[in-house]
Amino acid sequence: MAETMKLDAEKNEGFSVAGDKSISDDELSKNANGGTEMMKRGLYERLDDDIKDEVQIICSRVRNVDTHRPVILWNHDLFGDPEVQHLKDEEKKKRFDKQVFVSNWQFYGFHLALGVSYDESIVLKNAIVPIEKHQKPDDKINFIYHTTPHRGLELLVPCFEALAQTHKNIHLDVYSSFDAYGWGQRDEPYKPLFKKIEDHPQMTYHGYQPNEVVREALKKAHIFAYPNIWQETSCIAAMEAMSAGCLIIAPEYSALPETLANFGFTYQWVTDNNLHARTFVNVVDNVLSGMENHKQFLENRLMFQKMYADEHYSWDSRLPQWDALIRSLITKKKTS
Repeated sequence: MAETMKLDAEKNEGFSVAGDKSISDDELSKNANGGTEMMKRGLYERLDDDIKDEVQIICSRVRNVDTHRPVILWNHDLFGDPEVQHLKDEEKKKRFDKQVFVSNWQFYGFHLALGVSYDESIVLKNAIVPIEKHQKPDDKINFIYHTTPHRGLELLVPCFEALAQTHKNIHLDVYSSFDAYGWGQRDEPYKPLFKKIEDHPQMTYHGYQPNEVVREALKKAHIFAYPNIWQETSCIAAMEAMSAGCLIIAPEYSALPETLANFGFTYQWVTDNNLHARTFVNVVDNVLSGMENHKQFLENRLMFQKMYADEHYSWDSRLPQWDALIRSLITKKKTS
């Protein structure tokens, strides 16, 4: 999920009463438009007015804790992140009335590494607005990559170059930049890679684009190509691709198998990037062949994939879970 930066762990030592807003911003996220920010803004705008300011929800990075309200720590990062190491301290855990995790895989890591208990936790997966039904173009096969560069773009580009030599009817659209988090300077190491995309006739680089633009692009995409090398705590990009009826090609790594729920064309992740790349190319070749020879099978698979994503990952399904959690904590706080 959210990209993290190493900050001074001492910032977790002192706490003051937060303002009235129920979902707290920190210095890194207030101007960002990544997955974590999409989730917290999406939740805040959907909560009923009678409860939205009766609870404090802190997304990953703890700065201020309001002890006058129930406090939820909504974890989006990895258990090894410097920002969450304060959870090793049993007294500091007590500041939170509940910890929310975005996948079971993520929670298990916090449980084993930081001692976060089952009793103080709940898994509420991320949510999306389902993408409306649409027709895919049939003049070519469109691939899409729509997350930050460090998650696998450096593997995807050479893989796609190799695939394009034998598949002239494929095209890759890349929507990727650290501008999503307001960290444009972190794109510098990837500028040569972006240039390679721009110079290739079967690839187009779009940089960072708002989510509504990416969602429109997903309607035209057939394949979400994701040779992932970054541990995902959840994957909103995959959820939206599932809802958009895209075939998803990704490794069985971190929370991706849980997110994809067996609908993706997955393969065993390996640490060797060369072997990873070769495996990815082989899987893509097989998928492209299947798109020609097993069209009805794939159409049925994508139909069920979309039904699953739209049901299990929609805000219509997730909001009642959040509502029930928040109301129970408010009641408990008032009666304790």
